[in-house]
Amino acid sequence: MLPAHLRMRHGQEFRATIRQGSRAGRDTLVVHCRAGTGRTGSHVGLVVARSVGNAVVRNRVKRRLRAVVLADIDALPTGSDVVVRALPRAGTSAYEQIAADYQGALRAAVARSSSRAARS
Repeated sequence: MLPAHLRMRHGQEFRATIRQGSRAGRDTLVVHCRAGTGRTGSHVGLVVARSVGNAVVRNRVKRRLRAVVLADIDALPTGSDVVVRALPRAGTSAYEQIAADYQGALRAAVARSSSRAARS
């Protein structure tokens, strides 16, 4: 489980991050990043829809995503919100593929979010 101080809890946080943040996608997931929220800590939210698979598959994907996020927690910019949305292909992919997709998508989303924040 993600530590409480990292978890996104409210639907409005998810919506704001998805609508206002930058997006980067890979084969198994999409990462939305919204920088400059004004907080000192980062928040992470996970979205694993029914299209990924049955309950067993969705729970496995959620566990893998939590592990990947925790392993790469230092890559999150301070004060940012990140939403990781699993795509149907994540249900049949190996952990290593999900981890590689997350790292690549996070780097791209953070770069886009930072450049967007610099223009504002």
